[in-house]
Amino acid sequence: QVQLVESGGGLVQTGGSLRLSCEASGRTFSWYAMGWFRQAPGKEREFVAAISWNGGSTYYADSVKGRFTISRDNAKNTVTLQMNSLKAEDTAVYYCAAREGIYSSDSSRYAYWGQGTQVTVSS
Repeated sequence: QVQLVESGGGLVQTGGSLRLSCEASGRTFSWYAMGWFRQAPGKEREFVAAISWNGGSTYYADSVKGRFTISRDNAKNTVTLQMNSLKAEDTAVYYCAAREGIYSSDSSRYAYWGQGTQVTVSS
């Protein structure tokens, strides 16, 4: 079992930056691939970014590629999503997720989820 807690969300103006963090506890963190997903009002949850168990591989949605960066520190049991050049369409609740095996853009493959943190981008 893995427990995940996100932090770092808030209100930011268009073009600004935020850094989201996800702290994990429970099962050995280094065994899990990690992902970030987001969900806006009236829309389905969508993939944002993912990272392999050792941080050696990353994958990004086209909508955030070049603006967002995912990283992890297994010694600290944390995953970070650095978000730059934020746009209004980035407004959503952001969720951290974990799974055994290879990282994936499919939310159904992730067994463990955090509570979410709100990101609001204003113009």
